[in-house]
Amino acid sequence: MDKIRTIIGKEWSEVFKNRLVLFTVAFLPLVFLALPFLTVVLTQELAEEDTSEISGIPGYDQYCEELSGTQCMQIYFLDLYALMFLILPIAIPTTIAAYSIVGEKQTRSLEPLLATPITTPELLSAKMLAAAIPAILATWLGYIAYVIGMSFFIESEIVVRLLDSLWIVAIFVVGPLLTLLAVCAAMMVSSRVTEPRVAEQLSALVILPIILVIVAQSAGLILLDRQLILLIGLVVFIIDIILVYLTIRLFERENILTRWK
Repeated sequence: MDKIRTIIGKEWSEVFKNRLVLFTVAFLPLVFLALPFLTVVLTQELAEEDTSEISGIPGYDQYCEELSGTQCMQIYFLDLYALMFLILPIAIPTTIAAYSIVGEKQTRSLEPLLATPITTPELLSAKMLAAAIPAILATWLGYIAYVIGMSFFIESEIVVRLLDSLWIVAIFVVGPLLTLLAVCAAMMVSSRVTEPRVAEQLSALVILPIILVIVAQSAGLILLDRQLILLIGLVVFIIDIILVYLTIRLFERENILTRWK
């Protein structure tokens, strides 16, 4: 554990010198917080309207039966923005992990690290944790701030929607699973390319499935419920096991230096 803690500290001291990483970790959650607050303020200023447009979205009829048009619209947007918080556990660690290996090669700090007696699983575990911990904490704290902030703008019976088991599981269970998936994908790419930007761009493709889910939810093509989020969590968990195995197997520490020029 001492070796892992040492590498984590080393990773953070180096990676957070990068302005892009700092922006992603610090300001991206703030952007995700600003958008829903702006939306709620705007919807509160709207006059009471018919709920036909929102209630026509599959699954939202049950929430709109005894609510005003503004309240129903707020529930719809609260769910949509809560879903967007699942982008954070993918975007943040991708930026960090993309620099984890190829970035160290460019700064020439990888050679002495690989020469130490630390095992490959220990080395990769430390790098994974260094990328995952900031992402998980930023996601959790961002969502908590989201719920608390919303309580000052909308009625408690609307805010309680964000405390439903659906979103608790999505943010606090599926979120970390998505983080591990993103970290593994980024590290596999990072160990195979020679430029940090290339590693980051390729790793960012992991975000696309979440983007598609958000688009489908906003268009009413799907409705994220407890069963679906549990299914997503199970699928991601299985993928995580496979990717962790592949990340360790594909990391050829003896040959990784000779492939770079």
